[in-house]
Amino acid sequence: MRVVLQRVASASVSIGGRTVGSVSKGFCLLVGFTHADTEAEVDWMVDKVAGLRLFADGDGKMNLGLEDVGGSLLVVSQFTLYGDASKGRRPSFVTASRPEHAIPLYERFCSGLRAKGLDVATGEFGAAMLVEIRNDGPVTLVLDRDRG
Repeated sequence: MRVVLQRVASASVSIGGRTVGSVSKGFCLLVGFTHADTEAEVDWMVDKVAGLRLFADGDGKMNLGLEDVGGSLLVVSQFTLYGDASKGRRPSFVTASRPEHAIPLYERFCSGLRAKGLDVATGEFGAAMLVEIRNDGPVTLVLDRDRG
């Protein structure tokens, strides 16, 4: 499981000109899965994301979490996170999980974040989406969780 996390001043996702999810201060999460991912990787990632402290405290140090600042999450599925462009000119996506495997994991991830009391907006799995991100900082992390 791979998550590209960006701390945002705002972020939104639209499909066909209609906004389907948006947040102000918080995180935008681009989320991808491989064939080997299980609920264990998802649960680990839920805990990791929910517990990250990426907002400045009174001393300017990254010491505050989403709950401390009233932040929200925009979660967007993105199989291209597992694109391999090491050979040729066209990326291969053979390590990206198929929808029948990835959708339940994606839904578990979003549900797990909500169960932590976080406000979660989403895109639509598999749709062609326009994602607008106002990266704050900029702060961007790549979080990987592989079996083993």
